[in-house]
Amino acid sequence: MLDRLLELDDRMLNVARPPERRLVGVCRHFVVLLLTMLRAKHIPARCRCGFGSYFNPGFFEDHVVCEYWNAAEQRWVLVDPQFDEVWRNGLKIEHDILDVPRDRFLIAADAWARCRTGESDAVKFGIFKGNLRGLWFIAANLVHDVAALNKIEMLRWDVWGAMPHPDTSLKTDDLAFFDHLAALTREPDASFEELRRLYEGDGRLRVPSTVFNALRNRPESVHIRAP
Repeated sequence: MLDRLLELDDRMLNVARPPERRLVGVCRHFVVLLLTMLRAKHIPARCRCGFGSYFNPGFFEDHVVCEYWNAAEQRWVLVDPQFDEVWRNGLKIEHDILDVPRDRFLIAADAWARCRTGESDAVKFGIFKGNLRGLWFIAANLVHDVAALNKIEMLRWDVWGAMPHPDTSLKTDDLAFFDHLAALTREPDASFEELRRLYEGDGRLRVPSTVFNALRNRPESVHIRAP
């Protein structure tokens, strides 16, 4: 991304570009760039997959944000790097995008728990209209979050392993499996070793060399770097 951006305009990155010299990206691209900068400064940071409530009132839209360790406050902080002033004004975002409240962005585990207990309706969680909503979609986001916690930040439309197909009715064993993932990813520091073992040892979770690109409707090869 940086190479392409500098091809379009080779000035320093803190210089605002006109629209024709910018890159078009989605939430994942903004998060990966911020992760790169934070990690280069030796600040612990990770991508979190879940749902934002600030796009479409009444719904929770598929989204990813950055979570970094604030050493001064001894806590993990959610940051949404996608939103500039234009975005914030257009969506009427009033919360601090550098410290996103946990009820404005739900990590996948919290979304899963809400829907499993009946606190929230699963059809409110997903993306766009139609059949891209429901408990199956939250389950797929849990798999994405497990990978992200292992420093494998995949494209939002990449599909592999345990991710259910659209409109899949999850069976008892499936529910138990995703319940376990939600429990682990809700407190990833406490369960870090188990998350590592599970990701490395379970082919349903580990990102393979080929995934299905749901946007392009075709299999695609991926290069997996060591976390």
